[in-house]
Amino acid sequence: MRNSSLLNEAYGLCEEGEYILAIEYYDLVLHKDPDNVTALINKGVTLQNLGKHKQAIKSYDAVLKLENDSIDALVNKGTALHTLGKYSEAIDCYDKALKLQPKYAIAIAYKGLSLGELGFLNEAIKCFNESLRIDKKYDIALDNKKIALELLRENARLKPKLRKSTKKQ
Repeated sequence: MRNSSLLNEAYGLCEEGEYILAIEYYDLVLHKDPDNVTALINKGVTLQNLGKHKQAIKSYDAVLKLENDSIDALVNKGTALHTLGKYSEAIDCYDKALKLQPKYAIAIAYKGLSLGELGFLNEAIKCFNESLRIDKKYDIALDNKKIALELLRENARLKPKLRKSTKKQ
Protein backbone atom coordinates (compact mmCIF):
# COMPACT_ATOMS: atom_id res chain seq x y z
CA MET A 1 0.00 0.00 0.00
CA ARG A 2 1.31 3.48 -0.88
CA ASN A 3 1.99 6.06 1.83
CA SER A 4 -0.81 8.32 0.63
CA SER A 5 -3.28 5.44 0.87
CA LEU A 6 -2.05 4.56 4.35
CA LEU A 7 -2.35 8.19 5.43
CA ASN A 8 -5.88 8.43 4.07
CA GLU A 9 -6.84 5.21 5.83
CA ALA A 10 -5.32 6.42 9.11
CA TYR A 11 -7.17 9.73 8.82
CA GLY A 12 -10.43 7.88 8.24
CA LEU A 13 -9.80 5.72 11.28
CA CYS A 14 -9.26 8.84 13.39
CA GLU A 15 -12.56 10.25 12.14
CA GLU A 16 -14.20 7.04 13.39
CA GLY A 17 -12.42 7.26 16.76
CA GLU A 18 -10.19 4.26 16.02
CA TYR A 19 -7.07 6.01 17.28
CA ILE A 20 -4.97 2.98 18.21
CA LEU A 21 -5.41 1.42 14.79
CA ALA A 22 -4.68 4.78 13.17
CA ILE A 23 -1.38 4.96 15.09
CA GLU A 24 -0.45 1.60 13.56
CA TYR A 25 -1.06 3.01 10.08
CA TYR A 26 1.00 6.11 10.82
CA ASP A 27 3.78 3.86 12.11
CA LEU A 28 3.67 1.87 8.85
CA VAL A 29 4.16 5.11 6.90
CA LEU A 30 6.94 6.21 9.22
CA HIS A 31 8.66 2.82 8.96
CA LYS A 32 8.91 3.36 5.18
CA ASP A 33 9.49 7.12 5.40
CA PRO A 34 10.68 8.28 8.85
CA ASP A 35 10.70 11.92 7.73
CA ASN A 36 7.06 12.02 6.57
CA VAL A 37 5.90 15.26 8.17
CA THR A 38 2.20 14.62 7.59
CA ALA A 39 2.40 11.23 9.31
CA LEU A 40 4.38 12.68 12.21
CA ILE A 41 1.95 15.56 12.80
CA ASN A 42 -1.14 13.38 12.43
CA LYS A 43 0.36 10.76 14.71
CA GLY A 44 0.99 13.49 17.28
CA VAL A 45 -2.61 14.69 17.07
CA THR A 46 -3.84 11.10 17.40
CA LEU A 47 -1.63 10.54 20.43
CA GLN A 48 -3.11 13.68 21.99
CA ASN A 49 -6.59 12.27 21.37
CA LEU A 50 -5.46 9.21 23.33
CA GLY A 51 -4.17 11.40 26.17
CA LYS A 52 -0.53 10.57 25.39
CA HIS A 53 0.70 14.14 25.36
CA LYS A 54 4.39 13.47 26.07
CA GLN A 55 4.56 11.05 23.13
CA ALA A 56 2.74 13.60 20.97
CA ILE A 57 5.36 16.21 21.85
CA LYS A 58 8.09 13.81 20.68
CA SER A 59 6.28 13.49 17.37
CA TYR A 60 6.05 17.27 16.99
CA ASP A 61 9.71 17.66 17.96
CA ALA A 62 10.62 15.20 15.20
CA VAL A 63 8.78 17.45 12.73
CA LEU A 64 10.50 20.56 14.09
CA LYS A 65 13.91 18.93 13.55
CA LEU A 66 12.95 18.48 9.90
CA GLU A 67 11.08 21.77 9.47
CA ASN A 68 11.70 24.25 12.28
CA ASP A 69 9.08 26.54 10.75
CA SER A 70 6.18 24.07 10.85
CA ILE A 71 3.29 26.09 12.23
CA ASP A 72 1.18 22.96 12.70
CA ALA A 73 3.88 21.26 14.76
CA LEU A 74 4.44 24.40 16.86
CA VAL A 75 0.76 24.99 17.63
CA ASN A 76 0.02 21.31 18.29
CA LYS A 77 3.08 21.05 20.53
CA GLY A 78 1.81 24.12 22.37
CA THR A 79 -1.58 22.49 22.96
CA ALA A 80 0.08 19.34 24.30
CA LEU A 81 2.28 21.39 26.63
CA HIS A 82 -0.77 23.37 27.77
CA THR A 83 -2.60 20.15 28.63
CA LEU A 84 0.42 19.07 30.69
CA GLY A 85 0.28 22.36 32.62
CA LYS A 86 3.43 23.73 30.98
CA TYR A 87 1.81 27.03 30.08
CA SER A 88 4.97 29.13 29.63
CA GLU A 89 6.44 26.54 27.26
CA ALA A 90 3.15 26.45 25.38
CA ILE A 91 3.25 30.24 25.01
CA ASP A 92 6.78 29.96 23.60
CA CYS A 93 5.45 27.59 20.91
CA TYR A 94 2.58 29.91 20.05
CA ASP A 95 4.93 32.91 19.89
CA LYS A 96 7.20 31.04 17.46
CA ALA A 97 4.20 30.18 15.30
CA LEU A 98 3.03 33.79 15.41
CA LYS A 99 6.43 35.04 14.25
CA LEU A 100 5.91 32.88 11.16
CA GLN A 101 2.23 33.76 10.68
CA PRO A 102 1.27 36.81 12.78
CA LYS A 103 -2.46 36.68 12.04
CA TYR A 104 -3.04 33.02 12.94
CA ALA A 105 -6.25 33.20 14.99
CA ILE A 106 -5.87 29.72 16.47
CA ALA A 107 -2.37 30.35 17.82
CA ILE A 108 -3.43 33.72 19.24
CA ALA A 109 -6.47 32.22 21.00
CA TYR A 110 -4.47 29.29 22.38
CA LYS A 111 -1.86 31.73 23.66
CA GLY A 112 -4.74 33.48 25.44
CA LEU A 113 -5.76 30.19 27.04
CA SER A 114 -2.26 29.64 28.42
CA LEU A 115 -1.98 33.24 29.61
CA GLY A 116 -5.32 32.83 31.37
CA GLU A 117 -4.12 29.69 33.13
CA LEU A 118 -1.13 31.66 34.38
CA GLY A 119 -3.49 34.29 35.79
CA PHE A 120 -2.81 36.95 33.18
CA LEU A 121 -6.48 37.55 32.44
CA ASN A 122 -6.12 41.00 30.84
CA GLU A 123 -3.45 39.69 28.46
CA ALA A 124 -5.59 36.64 27.72
CA ILE A 125 -8.56 38.86 26.84
CA LYS A 126 -6.32 40.89 24.51
CA CYS A 127 -5.38 37.66 22.73
CA PHE A 128 -9.02 36.58 22.46
CA ASN A 129 -9.96 40.02 21.07
CA GLU A 130 -7.12 39.88 18.55
CA SER A 131 -8.15 36.37 17.51
CA LEU A 132 -11.75 37.54 17.08
CA ARG A 133 -10.64 40.48 14.91
CA ILE A 134 -9.19 37.88 12.54
CA ASP A 135 -12.03 35.35 12.85
CA LYS A 136 -15.18 36.86 14.34
CA LYS A 137 -16.82 33.48 14.91
CA TYR A 138 -13.88 31.58 16.43
CA ASP A 139 -15.64 29.74 19.25
CA ILE A 140 -12.60 29.08 21.44
CA ALA A 141 -11.83 32.81 21.54
CA LEU A 142 -15.48 33.77 22.06
CA ASP A 143 -16.14 31.29 24.85
CA ASN A 144 -12.90 31.86 26.72
CA LYS A 145 -13.14 35.64 26.45
CA LYS A 146 -16.47 35.38 28.30
CA ILE A 147 -14.92 33.16 30.97
CA ALA A 148 -11.92 35.49 31.41
CA LEU A 149 -14.20 38.52 31.73
CA GLU A 150 -16.31 36.72 34.34
CA LEU A 151 -13.16 35.83 36.28
CA LEU A 152 -11.99 39.45 36.16
CA ARG A 153 -15.37 40.62 37.48
CA GLU A 154 -15.27 37.99 40.23
CA ASN A 155 -11.74 39.05 41.16
CA ALA A 156 -12.87 42.67 41.31
CA ARG A 157 -15.72 41.72 43.66
CA LEU A 158 -13.38 39.70 45.91
CA LYS A 159 -10.66 42.34 46.21
CA PRO A 160 -12.71 44.79 48.30
CA LYS A 161 -13.69 41.95 50.63
CA LEU A 162 -10.10 40.91 50.98
CA ARG A 163 -9.03 44.46 51.78
CA LYS A 164 -11.70 44.82 54.42
CA SER A 165 -10.74 41.57 56.09
CA THR A 166 -7.07 42.57 56.02
CA LYS A 167 -7.80 45.90 57.74
CA LYS A 168 -9.54 44.16 60.63
CA GLN A 169 -6.45 42.16 61.47
